[in-house]
Amino acid sequence: MGLLTDPVAIAGLVSREIRTGERQGMPTKIAVARRSYATDPDDLWNALTDAGRIPRWFLPVSGELSVGGRYQLEGNAGGVVEECEPPKRFAVTWEMGPMISWLEIRLDPAAEGTTLELVHEAPVDPDMWKQFGPGAVGVGWDLGLMGLGLHLETGAGVDQAAALEFPTTPDGLSFVRAAAAGWAAASIADGDDPAFANPAAETTVAFYTTVPEEGPQS
Repeated sequence: MGLLTDPVAIAGLVSREIRTGERQGMPTKIAVARRSYATDPDDLWNALTDAGRIPRWFLPVSGELSVGGRYQLEGNAGGVVEECEPPKRFAVTWEMGPMISWLEIRLDPAAEGTTLELVHEAPVDPDMWKQFGPGAVGVGWDLGLMGLGLHLETGAGVDQAAALEFPTTPDGLSFVRAAAAGWAAASIADGDDPAFANPAAETTVAFYTTVPEEGPQS
């Protein structure tokens, strides 16, 4: 993560939007993140969908990465590949325990590369939303999009240990704070009360940047 000369500027490469929706009769919140990368759609598609390349910027993945197949990210979400239209878009379920949400990735050629649009729709848990707002999910995606950018710039794999430690560093705190503020602004634009949205962003920052306390030594 040493390539982040300006973490706030890196966070600013992402545009963020929150929409209120409904799926299967349930209210949902839809987090939309967009970032452009200086590469062509085929290369970006490969980075996003090749099982051998995904761990170089995100997490190891297993399963069948084709329509109808199930995938599993190591220590994270799994789900089903629902749609795939290379090199333009794919859609998957995003399942963590009993919680199911929906993720869609869209790629569009841009003036100097390719724009990635990430759309994550999830049922609303009112207590969780009041506590964290969209940042709990959104900042996680910001970190992933940052890792993808570093990989595309250098061709190298992201150091997983450094990536885990990054939010607790001074640069990481600046990045997370800027990203969380961006998600708070997006939720306010969707109609959330700033009196709830801004404190929720601070709670999100604390969640990502607090070093876990070590247990007693035996």
